[in-house]
Amino acid sequence: MLGGVESRARLLSWTSLGSRAREKEDGMSVAKVSEISATSPTSFEDAIQQGLTRAAKTLRQIRGAWIKEQHVKCDGARIKEYRVNMMVTFVLDD
Repeated sequence: MLGGVESRARLLSWTSLGSRAREKEDGMSVAKVSEISATSPTSFEDAIQQGLTRAAKTLRQIRGAWIKEQHVKCDGARIKEYRVNMMVTFVLDD
């Protein structure tokens, strides 16, 4: 039993350069994780959207993102820029 959820066997393994194997019903596919930094003058949410929009121009089959860090650039007590560093997961083509 895996994580108390189901008894079916699963194979998960890490490969080089942050890639990982992910389960599919008909076999395995390989996903890669790429770190992206993005900024916005509006909000963290907008910075995330800007980063994903830009990543989608180059990367196909984006499956998710993990927000690793959030920072703000300030001018005194005023926020000038929101910055996020995120890990974007995408599936490699067969």
